[in-house]
Order: sequence, then structure tokens, then C-alpha cells
Amino acid sequence: MIYLSNQNIAQLLTSKDCIEALNEAFHALARGEAVSRPRTDVWVPCGRDDGYYRWGSMEGAIEPWGIFCTRMKSDIVTWTREGTDELHCVEPGTFSGFLMLFSTRNGEPLAMMNDGILHHLRVAAGAALGVRYLARENAAVVGCLGSGGMAHAYLPAFCARELAIPVEPFDDPEPVVRGSDIVTTCTDSNKLVVTDPTWIEKGMHLANCSSKEFSFEIVKRCDIVAQVGTETFGAKGGMAESERHHGWASWVVGRPEQQARIPKRPVSNLDFVNYPSLIDLLNNPSMRRTSSAQITFFHNLGLLGFQFAAVAAKAYQTARAKGVGLEMSTAPFLQDIRD
Repeated sequence: MIYLSNQNIAQLLTSKDCIEALNEAFHALARGEAVSRPRTDVWVPCGRDDGYYRWGSMEGAIEPWGIFCTRMKSDIVTWTREGTDELHCVEPGTFSGFLMLFSTRNGEPLAMMNDGILHHLRVAAGAALGVRYLARENAAVVGCLGSGGMAHAYLPAFCARELAIPVEPFDDPEPVVRGSDIVTTCTDSNKLVVTDPTWIEKGMHLANCSSKEFSFEIVKRCDIVAQVGTETFGAKGGMAESERHHGWASWVVGRPEQQARIPKRPVSNLDFVNYPSLIDLLNNPSMRRTSSAQITFFHNLGLLGFQFAAVAAKAYQTARAKGVGLEMSTAPFLQDIRD
């Protein structure tokens, strides 16, 4: 068993590695050889009036690769006046997110790894698959709204075949959108970022990072809309209520006035559930772009646990091949009492 830090993973994986790993994994999913358990959250009052404790987890397995992965997050969540989420674990500036990788051949724990770099690489690789299957082949200009970690991951993924592309910054969203062949949002905003359908031009491909960025008026302007796949499900069968309120299927502890701290989402992924998935595009190429004038949209959320399984397996395989990582004993994870 090995432990891989964010530094190890940054050394081991490129955007191209993750794109190809996800592409192979999605083909396995299309053949019925993989599974993804949607993300679920548990919310508990944390002893402060402006926040909540949130535990989030998701899992996935890929049968031909012989692996199962679980991703876990332990956060104190607070909200700014603008409604954006602020996360920390123990103290501001530190975070707890990690993955456990297991063998489905004998149940053995294979690896524990930090999720920070993998998270960015995974999300960007998923968006890049949307570009591969939906964008125009001659797309040359990317407009990216956002400048944080996800933006830093999306652009290399979109340009994985040709790096050193010039970048021009803007302070206003409209010139970023107009004239771009591919438009992507990489923000943590709880408010809609792109709302004016007149900004959207023929032939564009749009991709999001969360469902709170493009208005549904923008989505309805598109000729082809596809989603990664199922994102979550509702606690006690209440998918609509749970997802519209918390964003993920959630089990919440607290008095009504405490639960009222948790902001409701302005846009729900429920709006996307009836659109085709990436698996549909793989199985039926006729559902992809058929004209250079079509406007396409890729909702880059869903199948989270399965995607983490794909990139974590790639990190583990590469680490073993290169002798990278801290060796760990499996003894703390095994016992002689039946569970």
C-alpha cells in the first residue's frame, strides 16, 4: 500500500494522462463494466452561528481494472455575503479531502492519496471529453470565466495537444464570451455568471464547472445539450427537495433556524437529468455535433465517484511503475475480527 501526496500526483500525472484514463473508463462504463455511487452529504451544526460541518463522500469501481475508490471530504462550511462557499478543516487554509483505493480482486487497500490535484485534473479531463465529442474540430479560441484552480486545470486540458497558447485577460465577462469557439465557466459563484443569450454565437461549445454559472435561458439556446451523468439522488427518495436545497443528496441535523443557514441553490441539476449523457454520445455518435453552426453545451457534473476511481487508478499505476509514493503497511486497515 502507498500514500500519494498532492506533490506526488502533480509529478506523476498530466492533463493528457487523465483525459485518456477517463476516456477509457467511460467506454468501460458504456459496456456496463463500471459503476458510480452518487455523492451524498451529511450536515451537522458545528458550534458557530455562521457555518455548518459537512461530510461528503462518493464511490466508483471499474471492473476490468480491478479497483474500487472512495473519495471523502471533511469541511467546515461558511458563506460570504455574496453567497459563495468558504471551506476549511481545522483552520482556514487547510483542507481534508482524500481517496482510498482498493483491489476488487482480494479487497486489499492499495493506496491513500490527497484529492486536491486529482480533483482539478479529474474535472478538467471530463470537460475536455465534452470538447472532444461536442466542439467543432477547428475550434481555436477558448474563453474562460474564472482564474482559480479549476481555470488553471481546464485550459491545459482543452489545449493538451498544443501548449504555450497566448492568454489575454479581461475584467468583464462579455468580451470573454463573444468571439470564443469554446466558452467555459470555472467559478465558485453562487450567482449566475452568464445570463444573456445574445452573447452566445453559432458554433460555440459551452462547458460549466457547476450548475450555478449558466442560466437555463443559455442552455435552452443550445442545439445539443449533454451531461456527464447522474450527479446525486435525494435523501429518503426526495431528490427534488434535497438537490434544490443543498445541491447534493443530504442528511441534515439541526433545528430549523440552524438549517436555514444553508443557502438554497439558484439552479438545480434536476434541469439536466433528461438530457443525454456522455455514455449516450459514446454509444450513439449521431447524438454528437453534426454541423459547425450548432451550439453545444456540456454539463460537466456527475458520476463523480467513478471519475475519481479512474484518475486515482492511473495515479496508482504510474506511481508503482515509477517507484513514487510512501510505502504503508496494510496492518492498520486489517483485523482478525469479522466485520
